[in-house]
Amino acid sequence: MFTDADKKQIDTRGMTLGQVEHQMEQLRHGFPFLRLAATAAVGNGIMVPDDAAQARATEEWEHYKKDGARQVVKFVPASGAASRMFKNMFAFLSASYDKPTTDFEKRFFADIKNFAFYQALDDKCQSLHGKTVDELVVDGDYKTVVACLLRADGLNYGQLPKGLLLFHAYDDGARAPMEEHLVEAALYTAVAGVAHVHFTVSHEHLDLFEKRVEEKTRNYEKKFGIKYDISFSEQKPSTDTIAVNPDNTPFRNDDGSLLFRPGGHGALIENLNDLDADIVFIKNIDNVVPDRLKPETVRWKQIIAGILVETQRQAFDYMQALDGDTPNHELLSEIHEFVRRDLCCLYDEATRFDDAALADWLRKKLNRPMRVCGVVRNVGEPGGGPFLAYNRDGSVSPQILESSQIDKSDESYVKMFEDGTHFNPVDLVCAIKDYRGRHFDLTHYVDERTGFISAKSKDGRELKALELPGLWNGAMSDWNTIFVEVPLSTFNPVKTVNDLLRDAHQ
Repeated sequence: MFTDADKKQIDTRGMTLGQVEHQMEQLRHGFPFLRLAATAAVGNGIMVPDDAAQARATEEWEHYKKDGARQVVKFVPASGAASRMFKNMFAFLSASYDKPTTDFEKRFFADIKNFAFYQALDDKCQSLHGKTVDELVVDGDYKTVVACLLRADGLNYGQLPKGLLLFHAYDDGARAPMEEHLVEAALYTAVAGVAHVHFTVSHEHLDLFEKRVEEKTRNYEKKFGIKYDISFSEQKPSTDTIAVNPDNTPFRNDDGSLLFRPGGHGALIENLNDLDADIVFIKNIDNVVPDRLKPETVRWKQIIAGILVETQRQAFDYMQALDGDTPNHELLSEIHEFVRRDLCCLYDEATRFDDAALADWLRKKLNRPMRVCGVVRNVGEPGGGPFLAYNRDGSVSPQILESSQIDKSDESYVKMFEDGTHFNPVDLVCAIKDYRGRHFDLTHYVDERTGFISAKSKDGRELKALELPGLWNGAMSDWNTIFVEVPLSTFNPVKTVNDLLRDAHQ
């Protein structure tokens, strides 16, 4: 099936022939559905900290940061282009009509001056066409305005990364999401006067990000009295996946070479694994708010981080006790209750273990990466939800699942998904070192059976694409996971350009 030229191409990407053959096997046979125990809910997998618990967690986090040796990093996936954000406006450009017709188009033009990028757009319209946005609108030349926004000879917003678009207006100028993440980092991750921020970006946008960082960082360092350590990484070619034709044969480019595609955000587990950090905050690039709304976001970041380090400290104490002779039965029972109550990891068989077998099982369950996931009440947003799912060893633990991982032919599973009370907005705080201070190899905690297959096309030809287990789904499947309810006010994604007109972004 593969020629010598294919094998050389595979090797050049840092992949093995075995990897590619395994990917093709997955594309042929798909992925098994996960076995569900229940939808996670308050009192059954989701924690709702009361005022006292919130105060204690905040104090825990502040105390943790006082240890100057701690390395805390804000990890922001930022490689995506903003093209989907402007899907409706691209459709308007190619529509047969010339004036705003859909509700979306009407809203865009009615409130166009409320976009943070309005001044930049107005300047661009004048430089290219000698007219302001207002003058073009009066002339009925709406499509020229949109072209100035989206196309390469204008602001190029249709191709730029979302992280570099102007989202929020301030008296001293508009800010892009990348800048809002820098501000957030200063407010809750800085240790010993340094805030570490890591962006994953696409290769074609790296120079743009580096230039913006150089332009903006000094002002924020002066404003917050800190220093930034900002780093970037790109998705590794070795994490790409082979594409196949609908008949599952390798898809080949016009020159006969194999087509490899980015393996989805699950590939970023490799980037996360390369970080030298004790604690890592993970948050999507578009989930940011202006300064007037940041206090609530910052407070809850501190709370979930405090819950993480408090739980981790207890897990470390128990690991110390387990690292040696088998503890007495009373202590084993205490540790088992911690695993059940605090980590929500349930295993009926464990109640029948003798002390030696129970100690061994508890070591395996405790000695792994840990994450606290903020979840919000479900408001109909697409995306993953919190569940209690079965693991390969028969135990049940908290998992974030996508709808594609659920067997739609099982009515009870469909009902669980439909009745879910909470949604995962990708608001994670992660602990990635063990109790001896050694870095976990995060690639060992991925459930390889949880990828995705999607239908795509290239040059008008249909193909099947393989996405690796999602970063916060299958890529973290074997982590210890805690779900914490956080306020809906901390979740403000921007999926379409008109989302920037919501109050949370004004």
